[in-house]
Amino acid sequence: MQNYNLYKGFEVELFTGSQNNHVGVSDEIEKTFSNFVKEPDNRNVEYITTPEKDYKLSFKNLLEPRINLRKWLNKRDLTIIPSSTLCFKHNKQFQRSDENNLYHQFIQDNYGISIATSSVHINLGIDNLDKLFAAIRLVRCEAALYLSISASSPFLNNQLTNNHSQRWIQFPKTPNKVPFFNNHDNYVTWIEDNIQKGNMQNIRHFWSSIRPNGPKRPHVLDRLELRICDYVSDINLLLAITALLEIRVIHLFENLENLDPLISSCYSMDQLITICDQNEIKAAQKSLDAELIHWRDGKKLICREWIKNLLVDLSITAEKLNMTHLLKPIYKVLDHGNQSMKWIKQHQEGLSIEDIMKYAVQDMIKSEQESN
Repeated sequence: MQNYNLYKGFEVELFTGSQNNHVGVSDEIEKTFSNFVKEPDNRNVEYITTPEKDYKLSFKNLLEPRINLRKWLNKRDLTIIPSSTLCFKHNKQFQRSDENNLYHQFIQDNYGISIATSSVHINLGIDNLDKLFAAIRLVRCEAALYLSISASSPFLNNQLTNNHSQRWIQFPKTPNKVPFFNNHDNYVTWIEDNIQKGNMQNIRHFWSSIRPNGPKRPHVLDRLELRICDYVSDINLLLAITALLEIRVIHLFENLENLDPLISSCYSMDQLITICDQNEIKAAQKSLDAELIHWRDGKKLICREWIKNLLVDLSITAEKLNMTHLLKPIYKVLDHGNQSMKWIKQHQEGLSIEDIMKYAVQDMIKSEQESN
């Protein structure tokens, strides 16, 4: 059944800086490395992996760019900062990576540094359009679960926020109301209408928890892009989240009539928009401890319990696909807390944000050395 696996690719955003400061060098990084691209704010940079079905190849593709970047940063007394927000003390001045980019100018003028965040976008290859939009509907209904596992942004400007994912709280979701798309034609019409009305500047200006992706959007699509996850420095955990997503989607394809929210939810699609948006905000605030509303029947349950139930529901499919072992890091998160929860605990015990990040960077380096 291994051949049944889907292609997986990643867009990984990173913050660069020193032990106590965010330092923007993404324009220089882009000139040096062919697989890195600059982000609108110069403190932020992104690398993109080649799509692979094999998880071992994905691990290698996620690790090697990070190691190469770290070597380059070390020569400048800089490092990778594993927070998903600007955690150190900083001014609110936008640091442009490209003064001549008009789209960057629009982003700076309209959103400021609220967009200066780091995340991981997980792309899953699905070239059947009906299945693609069914997967987008289901994964959107459960996007809060993936955010809760990945949460890594409790700090902002050297302060503890009230949120586990400050990134998702502050990031400007655009357009502010996104429907559940019934099919591809529905999506194309909606995209073209929003660009014409000025709600979106271009096809890239669609910032939601999940969206279709492909070589010629909106007309040619071949993958689902989950955009809600905070930056995950632990590659094994990132691949566990990816495996959970992949198994869930394959399970959906085997049970479309029971798992497509368009058919199997007690709510209308308009009601689901509100419920899913609320779930995402609650997950950003309290992650695994958040009380969420289930898309199927409206029952309230704690996020951690929902994930546990989902893992049970997917156990047979996971075993059939020989992917059960990939999910182990998620059980550790459920038992011991996600990255934000661990950092909040360290802060409550008296560690400064600078010290917390220093130890987190050391853990990253150690894991890279052990994996290389």
